[in-house]
Amino acid sequence: MRVLVTGATGQVGSEVVTAMHRLGHDVIAPGRSGLDLMQPSQVEHRATLLVPDWIINCAAYTQVDRAESEPEQANTVNRDSAAALARAAATCNARLLHVSTDFVFDGSQSRPYREDDTPNPLGVYGRSKLEGEQAVRDALPDAVILRTAWVYGVHGHNFVRTMLRLAGEGRPLRVVDDQTGSPTWAHDIAGAITALLQAGAAGLFHYTSAGSVSWCDFAGAILSEAAQAGFDIRTQTVEPITTADYPTPARRPAYSVLDTGKIQAELGLSIPAWRASLVTMLGELYRCETS
Repeated sequence: MRVLVTGATGQVGSEVVTAMHRLGHDVIAPGRSGLDLMQPSQVEHRATLLVPDWIINCAAYTQVDRAESEPEQANTVNRDSAAALARAAATCNARLLHVSTDFVFDGSQSRPYREDDTPNPLGVYGRSKLEGEQAVRDALPDAVILRTAWVYGVHGHNFVRTMLRLAGEGRPLRVVDDQTGSPTWAHDIAGAITALLQAGAAGLFHYTSAGSVSWCDFAGAILSEAAQAGFDIRTQTVEPITTADYPTPARRPAYSVLDTGKIQAELGLSIPAWRASLVTMLGELYRCETS
């Protein structure tokens, strides 16, 4: 099978490329020069010329705060180029899987968000991703849309790697304790994407690791498990703060836990607990950094 992966150097995209290669697929992973998502017309044309069987769109404008002052850039990547990829898939009679986010919700609920809950994004980033979902469905009704949340991985910039760097320097850590979600390893997301492709799925799905935690408690778990894995951790405690103590240009949902019942039921997926995946990821990262 010929698979086009966008955002192939990102956290999820790099794991998807590895997973697709492992399964023996013909993987196309163009860089920005080959597929510039700031130019949607070029994206549609070039993606069509590649004649893929599947397009996996892991690319996104993810600078949540910067999006507030750069709405055009966020919309171009997250909405317009997503729609362009969907149109290319329709032209090629291909399938498309589009990765989306928990930021389409406002966080006002007290139970995990299901796929049929009404989105209400709080900022530019969330709106651009929601409009991207809608544009993809309009162009390709049988597309797969996979929402995930709190992504971290061995590669790229993410919360886990930031905490490790700061704790390794002995810096004091003050982390928001009134936002709750489900930390999710990019490797596990790639596994869910693989399962969706193999099942020939269609429609909207949620996938995150099992369980939920605040950012502050997640940071504490990172320090504890990283020390066990062998990392030099010089900061021992994390000070909890409120969202108001750490103002940002973009508002974040206070509660963005996603309900994964649908993907478990339809695919029979066994979803690991967030802390178990964190332990595995830290072990892999330690081996990479010390080998």
